[in-house]
Amino acid sequence: MVESYKRKIDFEDNYDAIIIGSGMGSLTAAALLSKEGKKVLVFERHYVAGGFTHVFKRKGYEWDVGIHYIGEVQNLNSPIRKMFDYVSDGNLKWEDMGEVYDRVIIGDKKYDFVKGVENFKKKLISYFPNESDAIESYVQMIFDCNKTMKKFYIEKALPSYISLFLSSFFRKKYLKYSSKTTQEVLSSLTQNKELIKVLTAQYGDYGLPPKQSSFAMHASVVKHYFKGGSFPIGGSSEILKTINPVIEKSKGKIVVKAEVKEIIVKNNKAIGVLMEDGKRFYSRLIISGVGVFNTFDKLISDELSQKYGFKANLKSVKPSVAHGCLYIGLNGNATDLKLPKHNLWIYPDNIDHDTAVANYLKNQDSDFPLIYVSFPSAKDPSWDSRYPNRSTIDVITLLPYESFAKWEGSSWKKRDESYEKLKESISKRLLDHLFDQLPQLKGCVDHYELSSPLTTKNFVNYQKGELYGLDHTPNRFSQKFLRPKTPIKGLYLTGQDIVSAGVGGALFSGLITATAITGINFMKKIYN
Repeated sequence: MVESYKRKIDFEDNYDAIIIGSGMGSLTAAALLSKEGKKVLVFERHYVAGGFTHVFKRKGYEWDVGIHYIGEVQNLNSPIRKMFDYVSDGNLKWEDMGEVYDRVIIGDKKYDFVKGVENFKKKLISYFPNESDAIESYVQMIFDCNKTMKKFYIEKALPSYISLFLSSFFRKKYLKYSSKTTQEVLSSLTQNKELIKVLTAQYGDYGLPPKQSSFAMHASVVKHYFKGGSFPIGGSSEILKTINPVIEKSKGKIVVKAEVKEIIVKNNKAIGVLMEDGKRFYSRLIISGVGVFNTFDKLISDELSQKYGFKANLKSVKPSVAHGCLYIGLNGNATDLKLPKHNLWIYPDNIDHDTAVANYLKNQDSDFPLIYVSFPSAKDPSWDSRYPNRSTIDVITLLPYESFAKWEGSSWKKRDESYEKLKESISKRLLDHLFDQLPQLKGCVDHYELSSPLTTKNFVNYQKGELYGLDHTPNRFSQKFLRPKTPIKGLYLTGQDIVSAGVGGALFSGLITATAITGINFMKKIYN
């Protein structure tokens, strides 16, 4: 059972590890350590655990805040499925989204991404019959890039003395791909701008348009969905519900409303944490899953951060894009409302992704550079039994933090009328786009509310309301400090900052962190 710090809790006298934050990376690391008999204490500042895997409920509806689809879990032998099965003791179940997982809409043209590599290629060639060679080469390059990934991430878990000598061997091939932008790679295959725009239509899954993003990040996302998309049955809160018992089996505990103020460091060793209320908890192992900026800027003293070069390291990376999500509740079930299971990616016509983003950042009255629409109530087969005759939709777009910075410091649900007015104007624009695609929904909307970057900052504690931790630029992947082990003995990192964007990246970060700590080859243990 997840407990609240505000209530009286029977804490154990000592814990083998204290983990700060309860996102996917933290939960995975906690579960892996727990399965090795370690007693783990997880502290979460929010009143709900799970990071971007948590849900919230309002007005008789439920929305998933971060999980909209996961790839590669229908194959029981895929690494990600085996990982989820291992950390949940096989209790996390998945529903296939069907043949089409993403529909790309550019003006009045529609392009479907269908599951199965050969099906994917055939479908694309049907849209671009003169580009068959480019499409074949593109898919091959996606696989070639992903083959180099394993060694790159293994290196992050190696002991420092081994990494010192073998780093280049493990990293070189992956860096060949990660050092190029997505645009560079694709424009070497084709000059067809519309094809490039379609192939990069999932850039919202990692936050950067083609001229800015690392091709390695793009390739990782594309391959992840080649076999289709899936959704957790019962909603994304099932992730926490199925992992928590694994942690509790070893007398571990997840505690919410528990904010860590500082990591206690003595003689170059992390020995515990200081809470906001002044209480101290001690352990020889401290894992931070709250991102490198929060860890090195907030939880470590300035003196230590300077001493170990953390401040300098942070100058080489920057936060990812901020976003807003319009959470919509509707009267009627998904069947009656004709809601699809596949996602919609909606883009303005006659403009490339990078230009659309640049125009929008200069002037937020410009067209939204992208709009992503997800239909969670249509994806989850348990939804109708839990919420009969109701449906939900998530509509996500880019929202720069700077547009909301003047309300910084104000409290959630207590911001002034001008803030609400701005949110309402954005909401209406997003609803108009939704109704353009699904006109039958007019008159069916029962409730809607927009999260802003300040909402994300409030609940997930990313300082600029970022969605994906660090920007996935070519430069990001060359940063060697983005690894689990820190120069402070006993202090480790986990989460998407040390691997890559999204729940899948965070999941594997937990594995890499647990491997770096224990020396156990969890990949071999789980996959064999």
